[in-house]
Amino acid sequence: MRHPTRDPVGPGQESVWDYPRPPRVEPSTRHVEIRLGGTVVASTRSALRVLETSHPPTWYLPVEAFADGALRPAAGSSWCEWKGAARYFDVVAGGVVASRAAWGYPDPTPGFRALLDHVAVYPGAMERCTVDGEVVLPQPGGFYGGWVTADVVGPFKGGPGSTGW
Repeated sequence: MRHPTRDPVGPGQESVWDYPRPPRVEPSTRHVEIRLGGTVVASTRSALRVLETSHPPTWYLPVEAFADGALRPAAGSSWCEWKGAARYFDVVAGGVVASRAAWGYPDPTPGFRALLDHVAVYPGAMERCTVDGEVVLPQPGGFYGGWVTADVVGPFKGGPGSTGW
């Protein structure tokens, strides 16, 4: 398996190859906004970023940042080796339902307790996600929930040929 070549890092940028494994949780005061169905479904300056080697940050917003009724429990669960068991939510707004487009950890592992009462969304399933007004691109591949912004460089896990990274 070929090891990826790091993208150059410019001023004000960070490389996902400098993120740790296991991941770390980092608070942020940047303005994070999520839109679906022509409606702002969440907005906060109290998000958490989960930073993991080769992945763009996954943003977790406090549950209270979501509009009433925007999160509807969905069937199923998954397991993260670092964070524990995840539960899923549909995101609902403006007559649109994004099925299983959000997740959270009802009982995160000790190193990730900060994620309690926080929810992440797949940006590709939303109408638009922004960080400080910049429109986010979804992490390649559709499996992971990372948010790609201009201040983060890869290459990013998730695209073709990155399975073994």
